[in-house]
Amino acid sequence: MGAVVADDGPSGVKAPDGGWGWAVLFGCFIITGFSYAFPKAVSVFFKELIREFGIGYSDTAWISSILLAMLYGTGPLCSVCVNRFGCRPVMLVGGLFASMGMVIASFCTSIVQIYLTAGVITGLGLALNFQPSLIMLNRYFDKRRPLANGLSAAGSPVFLCALSPLGQILQHKYGWRGGFLILGGMLLNCCVCGALMRPLEPPKKPEATKEPAEKKPKKKLLDFSVFKDGGFVIYTLAASIMVLGLFVPPVFVVSYAKDLGYQDTKAAFLLTILGFIDIFARPICGIVAGLKWVRPRCVYLFSFAMIFNGFTDLMGSMSVDYAGLVVFCIFFGISYGMVGALQFEVLMAIVGTQKFSSAIGLVLLAEAMAVLIGPPSAGKLLDATGRYMFVFIIAGIEVTTSALVLALGNFFCIKKKSEEPHTKEEAAEREELNKSEDKTPEDAKVDSIEVEQFLKDEPEKNGEVVTNPETCV
Repeated sequence: MGAVVADDGPSGVKAPDGGWGWAVLFGCFIITGFSYAFPKAVSVFFKELIREFGIGYSDTAWISSILLAMLYGTGPLCSVCVNRFGCRPVMLVGGLFASMGMVIASFCTSIVQIYLTAGVITGLGLALNFQPSLIMLNRYFDKRRPLANGLSAAGSPVFLCALSPLGQILQHKYGWRGGFLILGGMLLNCCVCGALMRPLEPPKKPEATKEPAEKKPKKKLLDFSVFKDGGFVIYTLAASIMVLGLFVPPVFVVSYAKDLGYQDTKAAFLLTILGFIDIFARPICGIVAGLKWVRPRCVYLFSFAMIFNGFTDLMGSMSVDYAGLVVFCIFFGISYGMVGALQFEVLMAIVGTQKFSSAIGLVLLAEAMAVLIGPPSAGKLLDATGRYMFVFIIAGIEVTTSALVLALGNFFCIKKKSEEPHTKEEAAEREELNKSEDKTPEDAKVDSIEVEQFLKDEPEKNGEVVTNPETCV
C-alpha cells in the first residue's frame, strides 16, 4: 500500500499502455457512465410512476436504491463469473440483462414488477459490465493507469449531464413506458463495449520449446487471501466509512436549496454545476496521480481528496443562500471528482492485477452495506432535526474519518513493513534486480537461455494464459 505493485497481469503479458488499450478505455468510459449515472437518470420518470400507480415518492425511490444495491452488492458474484468465464463473455451477458430489464419494465403493471425488472435485472446487468471493464482497464494500462482511471471515471458526470435531459425529453414525447423502452435499447451498447474487451494474447513459444500440456491447478473463483494483505483490509474499512457520507450531499443539496425558497429549476441547476466541475476534475486528477513523484504516494493523495471532500461538506453546512450553495457545489465537484478518479487506482496499486478481480468484488460488497445505510440514516436525521446543517456535518465527519483511517493506517501499519521484503521470494527478486544492473551483453544472452529453460521447467506458473477463459473467446 505504501508503493505501487509491479504486476504484469495473470497471463504474464506486459500491459501495452496504449494500442487497443484506448478502445478498452473508451468502452470503460461508457460502462462507467451507464453504471453510475443510470440510477440517478431514472429518477426523472418518478412523477409519472407516482401518478400511474398511485404510490408515494419513497416507493419510487426504491428503484434507484435497488439499482445501486445490485451494482455494489453483487461484487463477489461478478468476481466469480469473471474468474470462471472471463471478462468479455460476462460483459456481453450483462449488456443483455441490462437492456432486457428496462424493456420488460416498459410493460409492467405494478411498481413491484418494476423493482424486479428495472431494479434487479438491469442492476445486475450493469454490475456484470462495470466490474469486468475495470479489470480489463487494469490489464491494459500500467504506466498510464492513473490517467486511464481518471478518463474512464469521467464517464459518470458526462453521462449524468446527458442522460437526465434525455430522460426528460423521452418522458414528454413518449411517456415513461416509451422512455424505458428506448433506454433499454441504448443499454445494448454495453454489449458493444464488452466486445471491445479483447483479451491480451500471450507470447507464442517456438515449436522446439513446447512441452506436453500438464494438468494445471484449478483457479480460485473468489480469492479470499486478499484479506491477508493489511493494505487491502485498511482500504476496505476506509472505503466503507467513506461511502456512508460521500453520496449524501448530492442527494440533499437540491432539497436544501428548495427549502431556502429557490425555484425548482434554479435548485436543480446546482447538480449541473457539480457535474460540470466533476467532468474536468477526474482526468486532471488522473494526470497528477500519474506523475513520477506522486504515483508511489497515491494513497496519500487519495486521503487528501477525502479530507478535502469532508471539509467541503462541513463548510457547506454553513451555507445560508444560493451563492453559498454554488460555491459548495464547485468545491464538492472538485473533491468528488478526485475521489472518483483515485478510488480504484489505489485499490489496483494495493492488490495488483492477479487479485484485483476478487478484491474489487469484496470491496464493492462492503460498500453496498454502507450505501444502503448512509442516505436513509441522513434522511432520518433530517426528519428528526429539520435542519440540513446536521446532515452535512455528519457526512463531512464520516468522510474525514475515512481519510484518517486510510492515511494513518498506511503510515503506521503498512509503510514500515514494506521497507523490508515480505518473503524470501521478494528478497531473491531484489537481489536479482541488483545483479542485473551490472550485467554485460554476454551475460544477458546466458540469462535468456536460463529463462527459456525456466519456462520449460515451470509450466504451472507460466502456462496459466493457456487455460485463461478469456483467451478462449
